Amino acid sequence: MPPQTSSPPVVERPTRVRYWVIVFAVTLAVVTYIDRVSISFAAPFIRHDLGLSAVQLGWVFAAFGWAYALMEIPGGYLGDWIGPRKVLTRIVLWWSFFTAATGWASGFVSLTVTRGLFGAGEAGCFPNVTRAFATWLPKKERVRAQGILWLSTRWGAALTPPVVALVMQAVGWRHAFEIFGVLGAIWAVVFFLWYRDDPMKNPRLNAAERALLKESSKLASGHRDMPWRQALRSRAVWMLCIQYFCHSYGWYFYMTWLPSYLRDGRHLAYGSTALFSALPLFLAGLGDPVTVFLSGRLAPTMGVARARRLMAYIGFIGGSVFLVLSTTIADARLAVWVIGVAAFFLELVMSQAWASTMDVGGKYAGTLSGAMNMTGNIGGALSPLSIGYMLSWTNNNWNFIFYVSAAVVALGIVCWAFLDPVTPFDAGASVGESGPA
Repeated sequence: MPPQTSSPPVVERPTRVRYWVIVFAVTLAVVTYIDRVSISFAAPFIRHDLGLSAVQLGWVFAAFGWAYALMEIPGGYLGDWIGPRKVLTRIVLWWSFFTAATGWASGFVSLTVTRGLFGAGEAGCFPNVTRAFATWLPKKERVRAQGILWLSTRWGAALTPPVVALVMQAVGWRHAFEIFGVLGAIWAVVFFLWYRDDPMKNPRLNAAERALLKESSKLASGHRDMPWRQALRSRAVWMLCIQYFCHSYGWYFYMTWLPSYLRDGRHLAYGSTALFSALPLFLAGLGDPVTVFLSGRLAPTMGVARARRLMAYIGFIGGSVFLVLSTTIADARLAVWVIGVAAFFLELVMSQAWASTMDVGGKYAGTLSGAMNMTGNIGGALSPLSIGYMLSWTNNNWNFIFYVSAAVVALGIVCWAFLDPVTPFDAGASVGESGPA
């Protein structure tokens, strides 16, 4: 009788319920940037209908940036305290209302107040998404998730100009904002019904996926004991914040003044403006999978921290160089491609910076990412405002604007030279290159 052989035990594969958090984040990112970027394309028409100057339009753009920046830390802190489910639902409903209210503005003051309240509502969005990623995803999947998220924001923003152009042609810019506001309200309802702050409370996870999320789910418990003194003494916290200021200063041009630059600085027609406004944002989106792929390949040999620094160096250097290069090109369409390449390089920094907030922040990831995003959006608020003034002072010299942006972007290189992007800020003495992948 032949000997009996036992078959190997069947290993249960983890379910993929956790990836629905990425789906919600991606759809929210698209809605966020449609709501945020639509005003940049509508800006020439808003200026005409409301009689705004370039400086006044700069203040309208800045109102969003300042309110967004000031509410970032409170929004992230609330996510750490009561969980992203309640916070995201409330803030999405808030900003969706004020997106619609943008179309009801009657002049400079009402438009500025509305955009400020819109920015206050949208603050806390990405810190709470980051908090959800930290809870719902194992460490090895977090950089990839951030890459997918920021790819979605850029391509969502890239789709906005042609979509806004079609909607505005059909219903006008005022009703277009009302339509965009409805999208966020729908997202908020669906998210609230599905999401739970603790992944272990979702019955669809099998045992294997629960085991995979055992460590990260420990971050689900709310807390109010943010160690501010320790955070303020951390060089990593300061460097993360300052480098994001530099990045956002350069990036906000694409979300605010780009269509005006194409029409007034490069004299492109209405249809071409819609198309070429999307190009730099599309190219920026390509930077996200590239930085995730390259850092993932480099990390096993050179370490996670060095891989992240290298991608950030390449991003800031390339962004600065190509912004300056664009000023030497006479052909409008080629110049837009060069500006788009600058956006691609800048985007190499994004996933690395946000993944670092999860590693450096740990259970305080929501608050830390809120602090980083707050500082970044101070730069984002200063950028369109300063552009408005520089256009007024230099008689619409767009080249000067690019020189200033390139100089600010280049400062981000220095920050990453002194940044440990993997060690938790509350871990005591720095452990150098060690840290989670």
